[in-house]
Amino acid sequence: MGETENTSKAPKENWFAGLKAEFKKIIWPTKESLAKQTTAVVIVSVVVGLIITLLDFFIQHGVDFLVNL
Repeated sequence: MGETENTSKAPKENWFAGLKAEFKKIIWPTKESLAKQTTAVVIVSVVVGLIITLLDFFIQHGVDFLVNL
C-alpha cells in the first residue's frame, strides 16, 4: 500500500482571525439577486406542491374507483 507522510498541521495563531479571513472571501449576493432567487424558489415550490396535490387527488380517486368495482 501507499506510504503515509507524517505531516503536522501548523498551529493556528487565532481561530477567530482565521474565521474573519474566511468570511472576507465570501461573495454575498445583492438584494436584487437575492429577491429574484427567493421568488423563483417560492414559485417553483408552489408549482411542485400543486402538481403533487393533483397527482395525489387523481391517484386516490383512481384507487377508490378500482376498489369499488
